[in-house]
Amino acid sequence: MMRSRTGPALTLAGIMLVAVAMYGCASLNVSKPIIPVSEYEKLIAGRLDADYVGDHTCLARCHAHDQIKQYFDASTMGAQLSADSGLPLVNCESCHGPGSLAVQNIKDVDGVMTCGFDTFIDLKDLPKQAQSLICLKCHSGNATFNLHNWNAGTHNMAGVSCFDCHDVHASANLKVHPKVVSDLCYTCHQDIRAQFMLPTHHAVPEQRVSCLDCHEPHGTTTEALMKEQTVKELCTNCHAEKEGPFVYEHADLTEDCRNCHVPHGSINNGLLTVKEPFLCKQCHAEHPMRQSNQAATKLDRFTRCTDCHGEIHGSEKRNSFTR
Repeated sequence: MMRSRTGPALTLAGIMLVAVAMYGCASLNVSKPIIPVSEYEKLIAGRLDADYVGDHTCLARCHAHDQIKQYFDASTMGAQLSADSGLPLVNCESCHGPGSLAVQNIKDVDGVMTCGFDTFIDLKDLPKQAQSLICLKCHSGNATFNLHNWNAGTHNMAGVSCFDCHDVHASANLKVHPKVVSDLCYTCHQDIRAQFMLPTHHAVPEQRVSCLDCHEPHGTTTEALMKEQTVKELCTNCHAEKEGPFVYEHADLTEDCRNCHVPHGSINNGLLTVKEPFLCKQCHAEHPMRQSNQAATKLDRFTRCTDCHGEIHGSEKRNSFTR
């Protein structure tokens, strides 16, 4: 009686099919560019007819950019020029585009060597969102998490680009120092600057508080680019004694500090939206300590509620009278 050999053959074929399928699935997890990355860079730059020549070739015959090169070499991005850094390579051509055409057209203009800079990307005339994309092609893929919300952020939607706040050629420090960031913000937010000039204000003009203490300029999922999810969470980062929980809480304060306070500046003490006692009377129209019409009128007009109620944000005792 002859034995069938189809069984082992089918088994071997099955193993091969499984191996091919596993290899195919594994290869799906590997991201490989169809063309070299440099070709993608050309596509972004819009100059498919030029090639990358490197910083040394760009700057070897041009001393006009020596100071800029020193700043760049000392900056965070310049440090990435080292091939041993393990970081994406960043150089002049990463932003300005491939420079082979520019160095071909170097001319001596009144003793100054001038390259064909008109062949580079015209960064200033790009749309604002396109300007930011020049930076985001590197920065959105790294660990700078605050940039992940940039595209949907208020600043991007309002037509603000990275170039409006950062100048990579100005110094080795690419960040804006917290002590001077308010002056940068004021270029657009003139109304906020006026509020900080009012008698009571957060100490931003005195440089003890920075706009960056409360706001994340690169985009958030919250209102007004706040760093926290709610206003109370943001305020109690500094005013921790107002956080609670308390046995007797002022109900409105558990929702939004702005029910009573303005965030930037006010004509009233304590950044109040309305002067006492009129602020309190918006909710507490009737006072329990009524003795006569004359006494009530005097109490309503000339007495601050906080003269008696000292712990208005919350207390362990009812009515929280000041002793």
